[in-house]
Amino acid sequence: MDGAQPSASPTGLSAYVAVSQLLGLTLLAATGAWLGRYRGGVAWQGQLQFNVHPLCMVLGMVFLQALLVYRVFRNEAKRSTKTLHALLHGLALVIALVGIVAVFESHRAKGIADMYSLHSWCGMAAFVLYLVQWLLGCGFFLAPGASFSLRSRYKPQHIFFGIALFALSIATCLLGITEMLLFNIRDSYSQFVPEGVLANTVGLLLVAFGLVVGYVLTRDEWKRPPLAEELALSMDFKTLTEGESPGGSQ
Repeated sequence: MDGAQPSASPTGLSAYVAVSQLLGLTLLAATGAWLGRYRGGVAWQGQLQFNVHPLCMVLGMVFLQALLVYRVFRNEAKRSTKTLHALLHGLALVIALVGIVAVFESHRAKGIADMYSLHSWCGMAAFVLYLVQWLLGCGFFLAPGASFSLRSRYKPQHIFFGIALFALSIATCLLGITEMLLFNIRDSYSQFVPEGVLANTVGLLLVAFGLVVGYVLTRDEWKRPPLAEELALSMDFKTLTEGESPGGSQ
């Protein structure tokens, strides 16, 4: 039997992935510059603890969402790609949790109420749903017990909610940027002060990053094609678990 040749990266995919990562790194740099130049920097204790929150949420809930793993790693074993996908999402959840703890501790130290704003509601919903999405994904696609039919039925929902939560995370960050600006520079924001311009730029970078990643995800011809051995294994697994013949009719 001839070995299957690795599939080449489709035309344009590498360029869009590179642009997305460049935008993501620029987003992180701009967020750090905003917090460092105008908000005093980042620290776990004291007045600067709050600034841990926006940095962690942009890093964890936006940049580290491993949505492009299956587009980038096209010729590696599917199990390895799944594991990397799950590990990156798990890391994103840990970083986001640090950001959430930071904002609650900062609010408590300053006597500020929690969970009253639209930003906080959307943010908590995004984090909880993200955690549920991660747990379900590990259960269906990494745990050995899930049947082939259950995986097949759940996969479209997993993909949809992954993209939806990515969009919700970006929208929540935009709400947070606006809220932070109104709290800190409400009187001068309309005068195009440098901090407001930089923060608005961070928002535009969030939108641009989301659009490029979304474009890559929605191009059907850029999806990771199954390798020959994966097709054979999936048919054997389906035959064993569902009692179906790979070439037979039901």
